[in-house]
Amino acid sequence: MAKKLLVRQTGSPIRRIPGQLETLIGLGLGKMHREKELDDTPAIRGMINKVAHLVCVEER
Repeated sequence: MAKKLLVRQTGSPIRRIPGQLETLIGLGLGKMHREKELDDTPAIRGMINKVAHLVCVEER
């Protein structure tokens, strides 16, 4: 069974570079306090690293 990650948005995308908002939308977030459970893959980890200052991550 694949590991899961719970990703919660804690920071606002306002006044950020456009790529960061697009990455949040790609993760299924985009607005404050939204949560999404995602598979733990290298692609998802890379997206999380790009916006690490805007999200909180828990392993499940």
